[in-house]
Amino acid sequence: MKKELSKIQHARSAKDFPEIDLEQDEYVVLHIKRSRLGIAIIWAIVAILVVALSLILIFFAKNNNGIMNTVFSVNDASMHYLRLAVFALYIVFFFGGFVVQNIYDSNQIYVTNHRLIQKSRVSIFANSTNIIELRRIEDVSFRQNSLFDQIFHMGVLRMSTVGDETTYTLKYVDTPHDEVKTISHLVYECKKTNDDTSVN
Repeated sequence: MKKELSKIQHARSAKDFPEIDLEQDEYVVLHIKRSRLGIAIIWAIVAILVVALSLILIFFAKNNNGIMNTVFSVNDASMHYLRLAVFALYIVFFFGGFVVQNIYDSNQIYVTNHRLIQKSRVSIFANSTNIIELRRIEDVSFRQNSLFDQIFHMGVLRMSTVGDETTYTLKYVDTPHDEVKTISHLVYECKKTNDDTSVN
């Protein structure tokens, strides 16, 4: 029965997560992403930049024939090029927002019944995948480093390994108290199974 359930869970995980290579009896238990608040902050910054540019354009347009024309001298030809420049910057801001969102979203952790798979991206071209066997994980923790983290219930998920003492982290995660418990339990079960196998 347990074997059949494992097969069903494996088939479901293979369908839901085609981006990761699962072993024959492996299935995804947790899929941890960064907080959605980060996406809102990215687009809030884009919106502020767009509004600021729009206000600058309106300012020059209103004063084109006004009393401040002597200080901010902008003729019709210059206004045309200014509008084109602002429009080009709008495109750059929106494109940049999509790129930053993609990079932000690309940082994820998949926890299976055997392994922990971390996908990291710091730029368009720089990305990496770290795979850790659960039995090698020594400690799983979650920490909040600032008042911002405390207010918005975000923080850093940390996993440290045995031996080489490597620490794997995922920033801007919603307070994953249940996830930390689940990972710790999976690590315990993997180590217990490995010890029982070694004894036999």
